[in-house]
Amino acid sequence: MKKIRAAIVGYGNIGQYVLDAILSSPDFEVAGIVRRDPNNVPDELKKYPVVKAVKELKDVEVAILCTPTRSVEEYAKECLAAGINTVDSYDIHGGIVVLRKSLDTVAKANNTVSIISAGWDPGTDSMVRSMFEFMAPKGITYTNFGPGMSMGHTVAVKAIKGVKAALSMTIPVGTGIHRRMVYIEVEDGHNFADVAAAIKADDYFAHDETHVMQVECVDNLKDMGHGVNMVRKGVSGDTQNQLLDFNMKINNPALTAQVLVASARATLKQKPGAYTMIEVPIIDYIYGDKEALIKKLV
Repeated sequence: MKKIRAAIVGYGNIGQYVLDAILSSPDFEVAGIVRRDPNNVPDELKKYPVVKAVKELKDVEVAILCTPTRSVEEYAKECLAAGINTVDSYDIHGGIVVLRKSLDTVAKANNTVSIISAGWDPGTDSMVRSMFEFMAPKGITYTNFGPGMSMGHTVAVKAIKGVKAALSMTIPVGTGIHRRMVYIEVEDGHNFADVAAAIKADDYFAHDETHVMQVECVDNLKDMGHGVNMVRKGVSGDTQNQLLDFNMKINNPALTAQVLVASARATLKQKPGAYTMIEVPIIDYIYGDKEALIKKLV
C-alpha cells in the first residue's frame, strides 16, 4: 500500500501529537518536519528530515500546519502554490469564511486541496452542530467550552509584548458565554497593567469577560484537559421540546492532532479547492475500505 507522505509544519504542542497520530495511522508516513530552527532536533525527530521550509522535503503530498492561527494563511498559500495539500486548525471563527475564500483561489489555481479549521472547535463540533440543525431545524444551540486550556488563546497571549509565559483557561458560564482566565509571567522591564490591557484588547479576548493574573510559574498551572457541552432545544417538524445533548472531555492537543491527520487523509479525496470540515463527506476522514466502513457504521 502506497502511504500518504505528510509533512509536519511546526513542532509545538500540536505538532508533537500529530507525529504520534501519523505513526499510529497505517496509511501515513512522515515526509519530514519543518521547524524555525532545523538545527534544534530532539531525539524523537532524528530519524526524519528536519528542515526550515517545506520545499526542502521530497514528495510531500500534504502539509499538516501546526502553526499559530495568525500565520496559517501564509504557510498554506506557500504549500498550495507548490502543489502540496494543506490542513490547519485555524480557530478564529469570524475569519473562517475569508480564509476559505482566500485559500480556495490558490488551491484551484494549483490543483490542490485545503481543509481549514480542522480541529474540534471549529471542526468536529461544527459537524455536530450541523447535525443538530437538520435534526431540529428550529431552535437554539449553545456551545459551552471547558473548563480547560485554550491553545489558540494561549498562543495569542504569548505573542503580546511583555509576556514571558502564558496560560489561557476557558471557563463556561453557560448559554454559550465564557470567561477567559489568563495567567502570565511578565518579562523584566514591562508593566503588568500595560500588558494586561493589551491582552484584553486583543481580538481573541475583546469579546469575552477576561481576567488577567500575574503568577510566578505558569508551568505549575498547565493541564491539557478540555471539553465541550453542546445543547440544542428545538423543533422537529411541528413537534416541540426536542433536546439534543453532546458532551466531550478530551486532551486538547491530542484530539486536535488526530482530527488534522484524518483531514489530511480526506484532502486526497476532494476536488481542488478549500473546504471546511462540514463540506467533506464524513467517510472520507476514516481509514479503510468504503464498503466495509458502510457495513460497520451504518
